[in-house]
Amino acid sequence: MSQETKGGGGFLVAALGATVAVLAWAPPARISIDGGFEQQHRHLSVLYIDFPVIALGGALVPLAVGLLTLRWLQRPWVATLAAVAALALGVWGLTSWWAPYQQPEIVY
Repeated sequence: MSQETKGGGGFLVAALGATVAVLAWAPPARISIDGGFEQQHRHLSVLYIDFPVIALGGALVPLAVGLLTLRWLQRPWVATLAAVAALALGVWGLTSWWAPYQQPEIVY
């Protein structure tokens, strides 16, 4: 396997990871962007804090796992499986544990 193929595969894993992470993040973050009913829940920090962290994490975690696995085991297909597994676990953790900040409802 040539160095160009390894670099292209790493770029592909990073782009796929960032795309999947942002697409998994977007539906729960929607209420913080549009505000919900009468824009009471608008909190734009999800755009300038959460969005970059989610995109970078989605790109860098699978890439790092794939490169470390490739370095240790010297088998590209195992590294690809490890990167996909890291991405799947990251997206599962994101959708299970992350929730955007929402202001409490005012009860009259």
